[in-house]
Amino acid sequence: MWRHIASNGITFLIVTLFLLAGVIVWGTQSYKAPGPLAEGICLQVAPGSNMRRVSEQLVAQDAVSSAAIFRMGADYSEKSGDLKAGSFLVPEGASMAQIVDLVTSSGQSTCGTEVVYRVGVRRNLVQVRELDPATGDYAEVAEFDPAVDAAPAEYDRVKAEGDTRFRMAVAEGVTSWQVAEMLREVDILDGAIAETPPEGTLAPDSYEFTPGTDRAGIIARMTAAQSQILADAWAARAEGLPLKSPEEALVLASLVEKETGVPTERRQVASVFVNRLERGMRLQTDPAVIYGVTKGEGILGRGLRRSELDAPTPWNTYVIPGLPPTPIANPGRASIEAALNPDSTDYVFFVADGSGGHAFATNLDDHNRNVAAYRAIEAQQATGGNN
Repeated sequence: MWRHIASNGITFLIVTLFLLAGVIVWGTQSYKAPGPLAEGICLQVAPGSNMRRVSEQLVAQDAVSSAAIFRMGADYSEKSGDLKAGSFLVPEGASMAQIVDLVTSSGQSTCGTEVVYRVGVRRNLVQVRELDPATGDYAEVAEFDPAVDAAPAEYDRVKAEGDTRFRMAVAEGVTSWQVAEMLREVDILDGAIAETPPEGTLAPDSYEFTPGTDRAGIIARMTAAQSQILADAWAARAEGLPLKSPEEALVLASLVEKETGVPTERRQVASVFVNRLERGMRLQTDPAVIYGVTKGEGILGRGLRRSELDAPTPWNTYVIPGLPPTPIANPGRASIEAALNPDSTDYVFFVADGSGGHAFATNLDDHNRNVAAYRAIEAQQATGGNN
């Protein structure tokens, strides 16, 4: 009798184990399988939330088929404790595993409404954009210049929305004064900017922040990022450059940044400046002269006058030998790396070629021909292309 009972017990245990194994396999497959979403949704995870609450939200939005499997998968992968607050774009057909990765890998909002404070070379702009979860694309709702325009109603509306993402997009080649001016215009930030950060020390990039963030804290992030970029590039620099310090490299990088917007030309432009420094030639770069006139505070908005080209400012590279004393803008990573790893050329001249790029030359005669060709293009453009 006891043998029969034991035999039945063992059989029951085996069946139970098989069933359990089947449930585990089914649960694992369900966790990793494509989900039921027919189109993307914006999932909002409130501060202080937990996986139970998130799983219930997902079930309510028909994003997952089982709240329990979602939570068990998060627990098994040891990610439940990594849940981040924010607004997350859950794409069409996302699996539970993908959603867990999404809500635990970043605290930044990825959907909803976005306000972008753009610091541009020519002007600063504030853009209000809304994301369509079905397409994953942002559509512009409003745009204005905070220095001259009144904020539209759309801007005031989205500032109060819980899933709005705020970020500052700093373009390569802007000055520190331009960055500071935009930070002062961002009315959801706290703290004052006592003085303009040193030129060149702010890394052009996109910086996300939340309402109430301290302005000085954002500047500190920009400064730390630029310092790291410069340190890495200096450590990997080419041998034999006529640069005594990372600070001089930053100055050179700013000249490269302002002279060309063509990525493939950066190292060639850098080679021209390096060759001129090595030969004791003056750098003769107009953007540096312009900086001597404006000090980086605003756009000159016209051509340089003869008197300005002759004026002995510290940044007038037609007058001073070598590099100017400070950068003339905030260069991006690519220009810093180009300055420290320029192409190996014999070029000592370059001039615009009329197509957005430059024509390079190793001697004055070729350079004069390139200048004449560019002048002819300018004259043709001035007459509307007529012969």
